Amino acid sequence: MAVEKYLIIGLGNPGGRFEANRHNMGFMVMDLLAERWGIEIKRKRRNALTGEGKYLEHAVVLAKPQTFMNNSGLSVGPLCRLYNISPENLLVIYDDLDLSFGRIRLRASGSAGGHHGMESIIAKISTNEFPRLRVGIGRPKHEGEEVIDFVLTGFHGADKKKLKTVLDQAADAVEAYLNSGIEIAMTRFNGTYLDDE
Repeated sequence: MAVEKYLIIGLGNPGGRFEANRHNMGFMVMDLLAERWGIEIKRKRRNALTGEGKYLEHAVVLAKPQTFMNNSGLSVGPLCRLYNISPENLLVIYDDLDLSFGRIRLRASGSAGGHHGMESIIAKISTNEFPRLRVGIGRPKHEGEEVIDFVLTGFHGADKKKLKTVLDQAADAVEAYLNSGIEIAMTRFNGTYLDDE
């Protein structure tokens, strides 16, 4: 029986100055998955840093596009073709302003919801019928704070303390998706919310 292969993409912006930004939640989840599964994400392929390995019986490719967020499709499209990945075996992980921090949401398909990285991917692979994991970052709390400034800054205070737990939950959701499928993983994780304790 052939081993099923999955391409798991975390979205973010390359470079040290963006590393801890809210907009790089996708990269942060990828780094945690790589650590859990013993995979190094360092091979340059199709405008991305990639790593190949296994999670249980699944072959997995982890990738962090290096195109900057808004052009993520320029990497994801070629990666799907390179690894011959069908849309249902592509999982994209990214930050979401419309979900409060501490909440994650898996979906089997859907629109970009105004996220430019997702808009780019949908345009380049010509479908929105692929799984995605949205990791909530919330919206600016301070009056007059621009969204672009908010997403390109790091976590502070209570949010910073909770970040590891949020990332662990997101990684757990990815493993549940691989273990049990999207529907069961959605049921398990979409209703959860991490409080401030």
